[in-house]
This record gives sequence, C-alpha cells and structure tokens, in this order.
Amino acid sequence: MKVDVLLGLQWGDEGKGKVVDVLTPGYDIITRFQGGPNAGHTLEFEGQKYVLRSIPSGIFQGDKINVIGNGVVLDPALFKTEVEALERSGHDLTQRLYISKKAHLILPTHRLLDAAQEQQKGSDKIGTTGKGIGPAYTDKISRNGLRIGDIEHDFEVKYKKAIARHEILLKQMNFEYDLDPIEKEWMEGVRCLQRFHWIDSDHFMNQSIANDKKILAEGAQGTMLDIDFGSYPFVTSSNTITAGACTGLGVAPTKIGTVYGIFKAYCTRVGSGPFPTELFDETGQKMRDLGYEYGSVTGRPRRCGWIDLVALRYAIMIDGATQLIMMKSDVLDSFDTIKACVAYRINGEDIEDFPFEINENVEPVYVELPGWVTNMTKMQSESEFPEEFNAYLSFLEEYLEVPVKIVSVGPDRAQTIVRYAEE
Repeated sequence: MKVDVLLGLQWGDEGKGKVVDVLTPGYDIITRFQGGPNAGHTLEFEGQKYVLRSIPSGIFQGDKINVIGNGVVLDPALFKTEVEALERSGHDLTQRLYISKKAHLILPTHRLLDAAQEQQKGSDKIGTTGKGIGPAYTDKISRNGLRIGDIEHDFEVKYKKAIARHEILLKQMNFEYDLDPIEKEWMEGVRCLQRFHWIDSDHFMNQSIANDKKILAEGAQGTMLDIDFGSYPFVTSSNTITAGACTGLGVAPTKIGTVYGIFKAYCTRVGSGPFPTELFDETGQKMRDLGYEYGSVTGRPRRCGWIDLVALRYAIMIDGATQLIMMKSDVLDSFDTIKACVAYRINGEDIEDFPFEINENVEPVYVELPGWVTNMTKMQSESEFPEEFNAYLSFLEEYLEVPVKIVSVGPDRAQTIVRYAEE
C-alpha cells in the first residue's frame, strides 16, 4: 500500500480540509506532514462549522487514526485551544490523535520574534500570521529547536536555554513584550499535549504501509507558498509540495501513490507577495463576498483574481499531481464571462512557463469563456452541470493535462460531486 497525498496547488486556502473530510472514509490513517497553526482548514457539515489549525481534517471520522507528523511545528497553547473546542462539540480525540516525537515546538518567544521581525521589515514585511512559524522553522534548520520528545528529557534546562537565546535577539531588536502571560498559557498547552499518544512517527508510518493501511497525507498552505518553489520570499517556511510528505513523515518517494491537487475555480492570496491575476475592481470584490474570502485563522480579507493557469500548471508539474479537485465552482455561478490566465507578458514577450520571479511587471494574458450563470449549489451529479460549465472543465483539463475528478459546489461536505467514478 502507498501513501496518497492531498495538497493545495495555489497560494493556500483552496479548501483542503473539506476534501480530506470527504475522502477520509476510504482511508485508515490521516496525517499532516508540514506547516503549523497558520493553516486554517475549514469544514462544514450537519449545520456546524469547524476550523482546524494543527489537527488533521480526518478527526471527525470516529474510527480513523490521525497523525501530526514530524514536519509539523506545533504550538501547545493553540493546540490546547483547538482540542478544547473540538471536545466541547463532542469529539473525543485522545484515542484517535497521535503526535510525532520529532515534531518541533513553537515556543512562546517564537511568536514574539515573528512580530519583532515583521515590525523591523516595515513596508517590506512578508505578511505572516504572527504565529511564530518562521522563527520555529529557523531554529529547526539552525539546530536549535525543541521537539515534542524533548518534553520527556531535561526539558526545563533545554527550554530555559532556548528562551534566553530568544530574549537576547528580542532585546537587540528593541522589541517590548510581556512574556509571563504567554508563557503561562503555553505551559498549560504542554500539559494538554501530554494527554495524547506520542509516537516515533517514521516507524509508525512505514509499519502501517507494510501492514497495508490506507494512508492520506494532508498538506497545509499551497504549492505557490513552498519555501523552494513558491513566489519567494513571500512564502511559508516549509515544503508544501508532494516531496514534503516524504520528509515530513519519513516515507520514501517510492511509497507515494495518488497525488490529489486542489485548486479554486479562481485565485486568492492572503498577505503580501506577487499575484499576477489580482483584481482591484468590483469583480474582485464580488468574488470575495460570494466566496466569503476571509482568512479562517486571521480573518484577513483575501486578495482575489481570475484563475492563473501558468502557476497552476507549474504546481502540477512540481507536485506530480495525478488527479485534480476544483473547489468553489459555485462562486462563479453568476458571472457572465470567465477569464483564465494562459500566459504572462513580460517586457512585451508572452511566456507560458512560470518564471524565476514574478513582480509588478508581469501582465496576465487572458482567454475568455462564457459563464454558466446557473445556481449549482444544489446539484448532486455531473449530469446536472450546465453546458458552459462542462466547457470550462474541458478547457482546464486540456490545458493542464490532468483530469478534474472532484468538483465542489458549496462549503458543505454533501456539496461535493465526484466525476470519473471508480468502476
């Protein structure tokens, strides 16, 4: 058995949580392999709305094991808040959630460092969520990080040493802060963490593969935010691509199976960074309002624009996506004309390959397709799709050279239509 991977192909917020929840019944184990609590996966079903930050989106299916992998960075305080919210809703996690001992901890001073570094950058700030993700990964790479397993071994000494080092940096940046309340909340989170199973996740994952367990790896953020292949430097601090599932779980590349690539029928982005198809007019605002495009963790309004097929085809190549899933098709239900960017015009030349850098000099080249102007939210099968929507799907599949297997027509798990059903 191999590990299937599900990840975003754009700048995050593609709707991964909903699709993981829909696919979970076909799997034994759901696992997160990278990212931190800056990733908010929103799920809606049975009249309830949930936002998951660190916990895998398969947690709502009672008989499934959910694993937080070694590639994740975990904030105990935010983890505790997330656990308590789920438990108040009647979801007992203690027997179903496993945490890798090798997952790194986001310390209370990581959040302070995040804020201090953004403050210093001024107008050049990246637009982080302020959750301490970048500083935590920085410590990981510089070999100064603390891991879940360290809580069991001389933790107080290791913790104080790390905090002291961070406070020197904060002092150098003239950043004012009050550590005590943040630290108290964080320590309560550590006690919450100790209620759960801590595992050697690399051994667990490979033993599960050997025992023919069906595994789905859930990515956070999106491919265009990958630290190596995204729109650098306006990216996240981890590898959001398929290869990140190997290092974030401890499985070999030969163990990767189906790769589900998720994208919206249009594009969004949160925070700073280039966005060639961004719309600053009424059309962009209409997308934002109809799609309720506001960050599930930060609440920040998302920047909106037409679908970018140059970036999308690049992401599919990097990820090796074998099946595509299109989200929020219904948001475009009332548009008379749909646009799709098929090339970038740079210095008068049209290019179709994603370039080394994208900036304000990039002009999108669009093709226009007729809109379907039909309410698709109550549709339950592909046979109900309007002709214009089928034409849009065919156009995408021909351009991207990968089939669109699943189409979402609303936020609820029931508003999900599977095409090319297995025979």
